[in-house]
Amino acid sequence: MTLSVGIMIEGQEGLTWERWQRLARTVEACGYESLFRSDHLTGLFGESRRPSLDTWASLTWLATGTSRIRFGPLVCPLTFYHPALLAKRAAAVDQLSGGRLDLGLGAGWHEPEHRMFGIPFPSLKERLDRLDCGARLIRALGEGRPVTLDQPYYPLAAAESYPLPARGRLPLLIGARGEKRALRIVAEHAEEWNTTRVTFEDYGVKRAALERHCNAVGRDPATITRSLMVPVIVGRSEADTATRRGRARASFPRLPEDAAGWRSAGFLHGSPAEVVEDLARWRELGIQRVMLQMIDQEDLAAIELIAREILPALQ
Repeated sequence: MTLSVGIMIEGQEGLTWERWQRLARTVEACGYESLFRSDHLTGLFGESRRPSLDTWASLTWLATGTSRIRFGPLVCPLTFYHPALLAKRAAAVDQLSGGRLDLGLGAGWHEPEHRMFGIPFPSLKERLDRLDCGARLIRALGEGRPVTLDQPYYPLAAAESYPLPARGRLPLLIGARGEKRALRIVAEHAEEWNTTRVTFEDYGVKRAALERHCNAVGRDPATITRSLMVPVIVGRSEADTATRRGRARASFPRLPEDAAGWRSAGFLHGSPAEVVEDLARWRELGIQRVMLQMIDQEDLAAIELIAREILPALQ
């Protein structure tokens, strides 16, 4: 089984147009499959003065500023968007890119940014209900005919939305970890299941839960791409990895302090050979696509190192 490898960055932690353009050009030139970014309104750990380039403005530039890579948000919280407006925006950007957009959706989780900007942050149950209804609506609006949906939060009454996505159907990626409800929503609506912050042992349990939900809704689990977003620190020496780990923790202070902490959390850490070994194990567990989370947006050298020494070893 092949393993597609992309790069993911945290757009709320200092992303500017200059950084975004350098990252995109480097990622495409280095042969990565994709480039994804988070969708948040402010720094997650109280750094509210860091630049936080608007997600959809940045994705619109990416549609024409690159020519090959797939891209998208990882993920758009439906607490931020009405799904009908999000579907129209995504279809437009997908058309502009020639069909390279993957639309990532999530229920929303970071309560402080909602409070900061006065955005309602309902209970977890309601957020999951909204994710379910919103994904159903986005799917329905891609059918190319009038659609009526009698459902809570986001009903439709003979609704249509044009233009349709470039290839007729927008790939829907849903970020989910919850075994009871969130993975049920993946089974019902998604082309791709993305998870993060899991260990090798955790992943098998969650994959089994998804397969049970697929069986319950009459869907072949093999029709859902399985992807992983995972932080990575790589270096040619222990000193290199320590330096990169320190820079990552300067942006995300809650990241583990040492190599053992990174590995026990299920993150990638070490030499190129060690990262290749862990990625090969993820592939054996069924991961088909990995988004390497690069915390330091200025570290193009790490992106180039991975491209030279890790990507070829995974072919």
